[in-house]
Amino acid sequence: MNIYLIGSLRNPRVPHIANELRQGGFTVFDDWFAAGAKADEEWQAYEQGRGHTLATALLGFAANHVFEFDREHLERADIVVLVMPCGKSGHLELGVALGQGKRGYILLDREPERFDVMYKFAHGVFSTTTDLLRAIKTS
Repeated sequence: MNIYLIGSLRNPRVPHIANELRQGGFTVFDDWFAAGAKADEEWQAYEQGRGHTLATALLGFAANHVFEFDREHLERADIVVLVMPCGKSGHLELGVALGQGKRGYILLDREPERFDVMYKFAHGVFSTTTDLLRAIKTS
């Protein structure tokens, strides 16, 4: 089974969690993490330096390349795991995957300050990788 690990470029836990899932016997896609913690900010600064708005920047070659790279691997995944904390992009990816009928899980880094009932769309919300792996293996 292929897992697409969703998360933030700023979250140093991502590669460690990916390795734990691999040790659990899964193929895990987390190569997007190689772009580095400041990739989004660097892209934004570059585009703004060219006088581009977000809408214009999204039409560019760089945005299209990154988007298609992520989408290809999201579509080939059987399962997605959203690693918290993460931002809007991660939540959009989770929503797309769930809408495609994939199994999707959320791995918390801590008990959230603000609960969100929409997390019920996920197939499970977990606090430990051990509990997450157990749920994935029994689904």
